[in-house]
Amino acid sequence: MDRRSFIQKASLGLLALTGDPTAPSTRAEIFQSDPARIDVHSPYRKKAWALGMPGLFPGRVVEVFNARSIAKYRVSPEIVAGMVERGMKELTGERSLMDAWKRFIDSSDVVGIKVNPSGAPSIMSSPELVREIVRNVMSVGVLARNIVIYDRFAVQIQMTGYHAFVPPGVRVVGLESGSLELSNYDPHVYAEAGFFGERETRSYLAKVISRDITKIINVPNLKEHNASGVTGCLKNLGYGSFSNMGRSHHAPVTFTDPFIGQLCNIEPLRSKTVLHIMDGLRAVWHAGPFVQAPRFLYEAKTMYFGTDPVAIDTIELEVIEQKRREEGANSLWDRNPANLTRDQAEFIRDPTKNVFYRQPGHIESAGKLGLGVWERNRIDHVKITTG
Repeated sequence: MDRRSFIQKASLGLLALTGDPTAPSTRAEIFQSDPARIDVHSPYRKKAWALGMPGLFPGRVVEVFNARSIAKYRVSPEIVAGMVERGMKELTGERSLMDAWKRFIDSSDVVGIKVNPSGAPSIMSSPELVREIVRNVMSVGVLARNIVIYDRFAVQIQMTGYHAFVPPGVRVVGLESGSLELSNYDPHVYAEAGFFGERETRSYLAKVISRDITKIINVPNLKEHNASGVTGCLKNLGYGSFSNMGRSHHAPVTFTDPFIGQLCNIEPLRSKTVLHIMDGLRAVWHAGPFVQAPRFLYEAKTMYFGTDPVAIDTIELEVIEQKRREEGANSLWDRNPANLTRDQAEFIRDPTKNVFYRQPGHIESAGKLGLGVWERNRIDHVKITTG
């Protein structure tokens, strides 16, 4: 069956499957009969160093929980600072916080902080956490003007208020304002793929990444995503650093698997991304990436530290699946056509309904590209409670 015919059948809801929807064979069969070809164009080659993904600590995830870190949506800066210190020391094995940060950053770097502002102000990379990361980066000698907080959409990043939380000189950059602004993207670094017959088949890497930034700290949220399954380290980094991403979704089909991993694997994005700190102070268990109903937002009071985005996202997937079970929602691997809807109101009201067949298998696909460890029994998951 060719891809066009397959999509037409999917849209008609003819994909009823039997058996365990979480079984690996089922995962591999869903929407993979004719995957889109993705051609990568980049003059950059992978650097021969250990810092790029999966980084210094492949397969290691440090989880830090503090029950007093957030209450009624108010975040404690002091407790966040303590959680960051504990997480960084545990991840690196260093005795001092500064030495932990020096494993990744030095004073000559231009540091990009990839935030996730979609869903602000209810869910976003917390300004308190972003400010603490900036403070630590500056403590090792990086100048304020050499720190760039960035995301694709200017209107979303402006809603977060990061400007008021960080020192003067730190740049807060939105790559696009309304329409696509190709002047902010590198014409020499792109992924080309035609998913649904779209006119523009290229997604370009942000110029600030390819030409200015030397190290990236990725700060995603802990949340469900209606197309990819979760918005974790991989999706936040890939879809937030390239242009023209919405074209990979056409309900009920999404090509987030394998597109997310392919994007993260492109140089120089892969080599420059050295650290991931997942903000799980607040979390979303349904109707992500935006918060469209308060009931789907909860305070998880947690952060995750690592250099391996695949391992962190594997743990995130586990956490969101558990929360959905507790709330009586169906699995992120659900493939029952009866649970699809095109009614937005129904989607944001009913956690058993979704717009897409989600693709959480993008995490495994990224692992098979060498971006990290996806096998659960190989992940060193350290859990710490502070306070």
